[in-house]
Amino acid sequence: MAALAGAEIIFYPTAIGWIRGQEQPEEGDWHDAWETVQRGHAIANSVCVAAVNRVGQEDDLIFWGSSFVCDCFGRVLDRASSSKEEVLVVRVDLSRNEAVREGWGFFRCRRPDLYWPLIEMVRDREPAGAAKAWDETPRSLGYHMPAEWEQHEAIWLAWPYDLDSFPEIDSVENAYAAMIKAIHKSETVNLLVREEMMRDQVADRLKREKVDLGRIHFHIISYADVWFRDYGPTFVVNRDLDAKEERVAAVGWIFNAWGEKYPELMGDAAISGLINQDLRMRLFLPGIVLEGGSIDVNGCGTLLTTEQCLLNGNRNPSLSREKIEGYLREYLGVSKVIWLKEGIAGDDTDGHVDDIARFVDPATVLCAYEDDPEDENYLPLKHNYELLCRETDQDGRPLNVIKLPMPGRLGAGRRLPASYANFYIGNDAVLVPVFGDRNDRKALHIIQAAFPEREVVGINCREMVAGLGAVHCVSQQQPAV
Repeated sequence: MAALAGAEIIFYPTAIGWIRGQEQPEEGDWHDAWETVQRGHAIANSVCVAAVNRVGQEDDLIFWGSSFVCDCFGRVLDRASSSKEEVLVVRVDLSRNEAVREGWGFFRCRRPDLYWPLIEMVRDREPAGAAKAWDETPRSLGYHMPAEWEQHEAIWLAWPYDLDSFPEIDSVENAYAAMIKAIHKSETVNLLVREEMMRDQVADRLKREKVDLGRIHFHIISYADVWFRDYGPTFVVNRDLDAKEERVAAVGWIFNAWGEKYPELMGDAAISGLINQDLRMRLFLPGIVLEGGSIDVNGCGTLLTTEQCLLNGNRNPSLSREKIEGYLREYLGVSKVIWLKEGIAGDDTDGHVDDIARFVDPATVLCAYEDDPEDENYLPLKHNYELLCRETDQDGRPLNVIKLPMPGRLGAGRRLPASYANFYIGNDAVLVPVFGDRNDRKALHIIQAAFPEREVVGINCREMVAGLGAVHCVSQQQPAV
C-alpha cells in the first residue's frame, strides 16, 4: 500500500528476537526468516527498505538487533551490530527504483484486483450491527467529488494500441487525435503510453495535427487497455481555503475487470498507484470494487448509479445496498444516491450509468431514451426515465429530465453499447461520440443546448465502440482548485 501511494523507501521498525531457551527452533532460523521477509518486501515493491530492530534483552526475549538497509533489489547495503546500539548512515540511490520495477515487473504484475476476498474476511469479523468506523475518509476531511462541468486541471487518457480491442486501430487513433486536438488548449492532457517508441510516434502524430505538445504530458506506463475511467482514480476536491489538507486528492478503487470477465486486463488495477508516483497526491483506498463509469454526480450531493452494476454479485458480494451507499457517502462526499435499474444492451460493464443518464447541471439529467418499442433497449431505458422523473436532488427539488435519443443498432453480430450519453464535459468543449447515425445531429443539438457556452464536438466513435466503450469510458477529468 505504501508503494502504491508513492513511497520510495520504507522504514520498518521492529522489536524481535529469540526466546530464551528456544534459540534454535524446529522450523529454522528466525533471524534469517525476518531478514528474508524484509528483503522480499523491497524486491516485490521495488523500494528501498530500512529495517530497524531493537538490541538487548527484556525478560526472556533476546533481541537480535542486526538492523540493515537494503536497496530496491534486496541487496543489503549496510548492517548494524547484533548486540549494541548504533547509528547507520547509508547512501541509497532512489532513482534505481523505477528501473528495477520496469525491468523485473514484480510490482507491475501484482494482482490487487484479487485482494478483495481478504477484505471480505475482515468485514466478516465485524460484529453484526456494528457501525462502520470511518477513519479519515475524504468526507470527514472536507473532500467531495465535483461535477464534471466544474473547472479541470487536466484530462487523463491512455493511447490505444490493442488490435483485439480495436480491429480498426487507425480509425480509433484518429478519434483520439480529434479528442486531444479539441480539448488540449483548455486543459492539460495527461497521456499514458506504453514505451518510448510509442511516445515518439504519438508525439509525431499529434504534431502533424497541430497539437501544442507543450500541453501534453506523456506518462510511460505498461497498461493493458484504454478504459482509464474504470481503472484509474476518481479525483475529489476540498474547496475550504482554510483546510490543512491538500486541495485535490484521489480515490483508488479496486478494479477487477468488470466482474473478472477479462483476466488479461487485471493488471490495470495498479494504474492508480503508478500514476500517483507522479501526482504525489493523497490517495484514499476504500478497498471495494468500483469503476468510474458506474457513477455520475451533480457536485452538490447527488449521485447516479445502477443496481445492475453496483449490486452485482461479481463486484462486492458481501456488501448490501446500504453499505455501498456508505462507501459512496464517505469517499465521494455525496448525501443522496439515485439507483437506476439496468444499462443498455451490449454493455459488458453490467450497466454503467455513463451510457444511460448524465447530469448536465445540478438539477438537470440527460437520459438515454429509445423510441422504438421493438428495440431491446426500449423497456429498460423507459423504466430509468420514469424513475428519474419521480426523483429529486439532495435538497428535495424535482429533477429536470431531458430525453437523449439512442443511435440505431451497431454490430453485425453482438450488439455494441453505442450511446450519446457517453460524452466528456471539458472546460471549453464537450466531446460527444457520434456513430454515422441519423440521430447524431439531434443528439448534438440537445447536448449543445445543455452547454450553450461550450463548443460541442462530435467524435467519430463507430470503430471505437467495437471495443465496447467510447469517449467517456476512455477519459477521466482531474479537477482544478
